[in-house]
Amino acid sequence: MPSLREMQRGFAAATMFGDTAALAMLGIVGGNLDAAARISIYRNNVLGNYHKVLGATYPVVRKLVGAQFFNAAVDAFVRAYPSQHGDVNRYGEELPRFLTSYTPARELPYLPDVARLEWAVDQAAIAADAGPLDLDALAAVPAEAFERLRFVLHPSAQFIVSPYPILRIWQVNQDHFSGDDAVDLGAGGDTLLVVRGASGVTIERLRPGEHALLAALGGRAGLGQAAARAAEKEPGFDLTRALQSHVAAQTLVAFRAPANTGTQS
Repeated sequence: MPSLREMQRGFAAATMFGDTAALAMLGIVGGNLDAAARISIYRNNVLGNYHKVLGATYPVVRKLVGAQFFNAAVDAFVRAYPSQHGDVNRYGEELPRFLTSYTPARELPYLPDVARLEWAVDQAAIAADAGPLDLDALAAVPAEAFERLRFVLHPSAQFIVSPYPILRIWQVNQDHFSGDDAVDLGAGGDTLLVVRGASGVTIERLRPGEHALLAALGGRAGLGQAAARAAEKEPGFDLTRALQSHVAAQTLVAFRAPANTGTQS
């Protein structure tokens, strides 16, 4: 007699992959429907739920390709990337990667990056909260220690870099959008910051210096090193202005001062 684990694996194989050997092992009997018909009911329910869940996470992707295309892609995706999460809100991160090799999407090279943006927006909405940076504590840091400060980004902060104008694509495909919905794919790419602030999730285009600064800080680089990277990407980069802007917007929510200063927030 198969173990419980074997039965569970067999049920998943029969339901999601149509595995006839697994179906036979289950020994489903009784009623007016044969085993394959019974399993197909579960399959349709499971896939239908995935269509709804991922459609809510990726509404622009769904709108761009249409419901039939999207549902077929989801069916292939859930078989290629079975859920490893108990929380359905955390499932779907790999869809952008999947779309890069999904043959029917080959003529839509921007689609994976639009999906990456949508995943970032979705996850930013449910990321942990963080209070504003303690400006009094920051002001107490000695000037000579400033270059060694390590800033902390808001837990929701994510960067999306694409050679395509994905923000424009995302904007014109929002339900509330009105006006000219034309998109010029040759208009250049986007470097975007997705972050949740006091007014909700926002998407901001970043200049090269800003991106270099924030990405370095997010990678735990000290402020001096991060500022140097920003200056390399954007000569004349205004560090003070960038810090003020991203502290005010709560992109930067805390800092760690060198141990010998006795100050941290």
